[in-house]
Order: sequence, then C-alpha cells, then structure tokens
Amino acid sequence: MGEADVVVVGGGAMGSAVAWQLASRGVEVVLLERFARGHAFGASHGASRIFRLVYPDPVYVRFAAEALALWRDLGGGLLTETGGVDHGDTAGLPEAMAAAGAPGEVLTAGAARERWPGLRFDGDVFFHPRSGRLHADRAVGLLQDLTTALGGEVRYGTPVRELRVGDRVEVVTERETFRARRVVVAVGAWSAKLLGGLVPLPPLTVTQEQPAHFAPVDGTDWPAFIHRRPGAVYGLATPGEGIKVGAHGGGPVVDPDARDFRPEPGRLAALRRYAREWLPGVDPDDFAPISCTYTSTPDADFVLDRHGPLVVAAGFSGHGFKFVPAVGRVLADLATSDAGGDRRFALDIPARGR
Repeated sequence: MGEADVVVVGGGAMGSAVAWQLASRGVEVVLLERFARGHAFGASHGASRIFRLVYPDPVYVRFAAEALALWRDLGGGLLTETGGVDHGDTAGLPEAMAAAGAPGEVLTAGAARERWPGLRFDGDVFFHPRSGRLHADRAVGLLQDLTTALGGEVRYGTPVRELRVGDRVEVVTERETFRARRVVVAVGAWSAKLLGGLVPLPPLTVTQEQPAHFAPVDGTDWPAFIHRRPGAVYGLATPGEGIKVGAHGGGPVVDPDARDFRPEPGRLAALRRYAREWLPGVDPDDFAPISCTYTSTPDADFVLDRHGPLVVAAGFSGHGFKFVPAVGRVLADLATSDAGGDRRFALDIPARGR
C-alpha cells in the first residue's frame, strides 16, 4: 500500500496546479491521472484558453489578478497578452472594473472596427489590455513537470476506482491502494461519479460543447473577445489553427464515459451563422470542429471546499482555466490546514439548488 501526505486525484489543469503548489511547499504529494499524459478526454486540452480580468463581480476580478501574477511567474510562454474586448450588453462593466481597480477603455463601435477589422460591433466596446491567451496543453505539462522536479510524484494511466474515508483516506486504483491524510479530488466531469455519497455536491451538469477553429481571411490582429448577448459567444486566435469561436455553454448533456466527440450539427451550423454575421475576418466555410466539456454548477460559481479529509475542486462552468494557478493555491491551503475556504465557493450553498 502506497503512503502519501496528500493524494491528488485528477491530472487536468486544476489537479496539476494543486500538486505543483503542494510540492513547492515540501508536501509529500502523489498525483494520479486516469489517462495518458496530454490526453483530450477532459476539459484541459488544446492550445488556447482566454485569460481575462473582466468580470462584473469583484471576487472574480481579484481571483483573476492573483492568477495573472502566478501565470507571469510560471513563464514558459503560457500567457500571451493580446488585449481583449467585450461587446453587446456591457452595461455596468466599465464601472465595475474601475471599482475593482482594473479599469479598461470604452471605445465606439467605429473605433473598435478600425482597430480590429475581423470583428463586427454594433455598440460601444469595452477594451481591457490585460486579456489574452493561455496555452492549455503547455500549462498542464509544465505544472506536472514542476511537480516532479520539486519531489512530487505523477502517475498516468491510473484510474481511481474508490475512495474509502476513515482516519486516513484510502485511494483505490486498479493496481494499488494509497493511504493519505488528505485527498484532493479534481476530476471535472467525473466528480459526481467518484464523490457521490461522500460529499454534499451541488448539482453538476456535464455538457459537450461545440467550438470550432475558423480560418482567418488575412493576417489582421485579433483580441480575445466576449460577445455578451443571449447565448454568449467567445473567441480568440489560436496560432497555427485559426480563430477559435464558441458559444458559452448550452450543449447537450453527456456522460463523460460515453461521449462520441462528433460535431453536433445544429450547434455547429449556428456557430457558422454567427461567424458569417459577426466575424468578417474569418471564412465561415473553412473550419475545424472541436469537442470539449463543461461541468457546471447551477450558479456558475466554482466548488473549492473541504469536507472532512476530502478537498473538492469541481464545477468550473466553462470559465475556470484562467484561474488555474490561483485555484491551485486555494486547494493547497485547504489540503494543508484546518482553516475554512471562501464561503463563495463552499459545497453547501443553498442557492445552488439543493
């Protein structure tokens, strides 16, 4: 039987970040990932994720600012600051960002079109210079490499079948059982399957989402962008692959063990219509579909909490990747102390619909 102070279950972005944070503190940590390194079955793969500070909620602005400092410290070419724009329903957003100490700039639609001709705007645009692009695959790989360099252990191809909670937690895999003082569970779409009955999880909905890379028509610069409208749309340039565009959420509910990864025709057609109407800088007929998952809470807030010896990271609701290194810090704090976490991210919030 293997022994460790902390076992982290799930080697996606969040699990890799907490393993790195723990190893950097000298904690004996083992990270268990069910799939091979660099797999595409979860929510942490691919070459591009949006980084932004822009939220109407100061809690998330502060959390993103902490993550920004950590991303910069990590280096490795993970973060490219391109600037970002929000358009559509941006009422109150400039004021909220100014109040949070991270003001941006309001541009007219005409000024924004001159600066970013690949996008169409029909009203004022909120620009923030500290938005940009994160390289997801490189980030996960670097965090895992740093974990091992700092003395932690990372095991791939090691599915966890059961957690047995007693004086210590037994983490049962196909070939070996590990005993740990605390266990961090960061398994994304598999959270309810592994943790059901062990912690009071909020309802978690797993959906298969349908972004795509569209071919740009020229070499114009692209900011990260959020079109705030019913059925919000996001996008950013992915070097070598095109302009990534996706509807935020709303995909079909799936079992993560029974995904077909095939494009969903209706949602892909809607995305192409959007590109034709709002993105003059891409060819809507030249595209490559992408398949990914969201694991969402009813209120879109994360779960970052401890229940007994189990620390839970779940429900990142399609907007969590930008926070990865800061989430790792929060989870490491929960795993190494008895102090409580931020109640905003607690398991037992009644507003989450239980």
